[in-house]
Amino acid sequence: MAPALLVAFFGGLIAGSFVTVVGYRVPRGESIVGPRSRCTTCGAQIAAYDNVPVFSWVILRGRSRCCGERISARYPLTELALGILYAATVAVLWDDRTEVALGLVFVTVLVAITLTDLDRRVIPNKILLVAAVAGVAIAAIGDPSSLPERAIAAAAAGGGLFLVALAYPKGMGLGDVKLAAVMGLFLGRNVAPAILVALLAGSIVGLAIIARHGAAARKRAIPFGPFLALGGVVGLLAGDQLVSWYLSTFS
Repeated sequence: MAPALLVAFFGGLIAGSFVTVVGYRVPRGESIVGPRSRCTTCGAQIAAYDNVPVFSWVILRGRSRCCGERISARYPLTELALGILYAATVAVLWDDRTEVALGLVFVTVLVAITLTDLDRRVIPNKILLVAAVAGVAIAAIGDPSSLPERAIAAAAAGGGLFLVALAYPKGMGLGDVKLAAVMGLFLGRNVAPAILVALLAGSIVGLAIIARHGAAARKRAIPFGPFLALGGVVGLLAGDQLVSWYLSTFS
């Protein structure tokens, strides 16, 4: 399995480089096909040898070759994160090739929406639509019998968060609701622990901010997409174990 994990890791680095482009361009209505990457400070085109995931950032010491301005650490961190997630997905789901394919697409989408939500407070419909189509297509080819469960999970997760959004519109947007539905398509029943982890993590961070900043913190908007992404990763890699533990403990 070691060679497969290595391939997955480097594949994730490359995918991470592309995801940074998606995360920057899609919310701004720009094409992800062209033009080639440019320096966000001076606009100069970035050479291919300066666009190698992680390694170029390290060699350049985090500064642009063209103008010397700092290159955000989020670029190599995103690439590393997706490389690790790709390797973890292959390691955990190795025995089911359909789940591996779904998992790789899923973590790619989760990283992309984390970037857009942190940067622009938006979860683009275009990304979610592509993810939903890809998820349904992969499941239809590799495991068509799972489609009813995935549809129910999508409706339950999206519907549940929609009720939360109605009750607390300032804390959750429709982008979060649609992301939850897409998570249901990919995770099936494992979306339940994913949503619970997201809500728990979001609550902990929210309480910590309130404890530090007092009543003024209630006016601060916290993007919920990254918490859903965290829950999605947990649901993907440990969802079966969490559901089995719950059923054996409380049933």
